[in-house]
Amino acid sequence: MESLTLYHAPSSPHSRRVRIFLAEKQLEIPAVTVDLGKRQQFSDWFAAINPRLQVPVLRVGDESITEVPAIQRYLEEVQPDPALLGHRPLDKARITMWDRRVDLDFFAPALEGIRNAIPGLASRALSGPYDYVQIPNLVDRSRKRVENFYTDLEARLRSSTFIAGEEFSVADITALVATDLATGGLKIPIPESHAGTRRWYSCVSSRPSALA
Repeated sequence: MESLTLYHAPSSPHSRRVRIFLAEKQLEIPAVTVDLGKRQQFSDWFAAINPRLQVPVLRVGDESITEVPAIQRYLEEVQPDPALLGHRPLDKARITMWDRRVDLDFFAPALEGIRNAIPGLASRALSGPYDYVQIPNLVDRSRKRVENFYTDLEARLRSSTFIAGEEFSVADITALVATDLATGGLKIPIPESHAGTRRWYSCVSSRPSALA
């Protein structure tokens, strides 16, 4: 295996998704902390690693792998067990389907709502190399999307142990981080009436990897 280094930020929810994935795989690799508070993501040394100025980055030898799903795919190939992206073709397809659904309809709106509401991000509503001003009206829409997804998630988890089936997968990692974003950042916790989702959250949040 080529030399690996993870560039991450403790406060980055995207970084947390990769750290949990690594913890589930019981993979320990060197890590470099990028201090977002000190704007190290805009430094010349980090721009040389990722011109997109975003964390996380998995450095594989002399190459940078960015984007959470790409990093997770590489790590799955390096360490197949436990299979967080699935064993059989149908399992892989189902996990990919649910992970994408959670990412687009839950994680993304939760993060969008937060980034469009924090005063300190007035001109940085989106991460990356370009400045984008906040759109306050998006916050209400984001909150509504999160609330609607909780309804969809409850329907799923009333009949499924985990989000993509009967085994823990990357879809559960994405949903766990999204739930914590929604609860902490948007102040939208899992509704009390959603017994299936609350059962699922109690299970996945108590895994040792959740502390990564």
